[in-house]
Amino acid sequence: MMDEYEVNSTGETAENITENIEENIHDTDTDEMIENAREILAEEEEKPETPEKKTSPLSGFFDIVSIIASAAIIVAISFLFLFRTVGVSGDSMYPTLHDGDRLILSAFVIQPRGGDIVVTCQPSAYSYVESTLVKRVIATEGQTVDIDFTEGVVYVDGVALDEPYINAPTHEPEDFTEPVTVPEGCVFVMGDNRNRSTDSRSARVGCLETQLILGKVFLRLTPLNKFGSMK
Repeated sequence: MMDEYEVNSTGETAENITENIEENIHDTDTDEMIENAREILAEEEEKPETPEKKTSPLSGFFDIVSIIASAAIIVAISFLFLFRTVGVSGDSMYPTLHDGDRLILSAFVIQPRGGDIVVTCQPSAYSYVESTLVKRVIATEGQTVDIDFTEGVVYVDGVALDEPYINAPTHEPEDFTEPVTVPEGCVFVMGDNRNRSTDSRSARVGCLETQLILGKVFLRLTPLNKFGSMK
């Protein structure tokens, strides 16, 4: 028995027509993809190259100026809030400090300790006693100071101090006549030039309030030949 197939007017079967359509669709899609790829490549080749930016010499100069200006601002702010500078007047701290020395203070002194060199702004009732003093802390609150003026030895809580920084033994009593216990919130100070210093031994100065201490001396700025940290 002969199989029957549908045929179109050209005599092709439906199965042959379907195969031809699928082949034509496949070929058409491939051609379109290839053509699109060629167009994209052509467009990329036609794009002009972006010229490299040339750095102007002035641009580098302005960058350097900006860095220097920023550094100067940081230093200025640091000195405004963290440090202070003061000058030494007189010889009460000789030989450690000399008249005319320029010092840098740390503005943050949470609690002064024995041996620290500090600057105070405590006012005095006496016009001839400067309100700003540079002295060395001998004792802090609660400690007791006693001085043997014959031997020139200073005692804190009964222990003799080793003081290699002084100019001469402490023989000048000023108004000091008996042991002194440092009040709360205060320090007992003396100059390193013990016999030429008006300090806590004198009733004109007495113990200094810690809240009126401007800062601790940590660096000598000038003269340059003595530039360095202070102890």
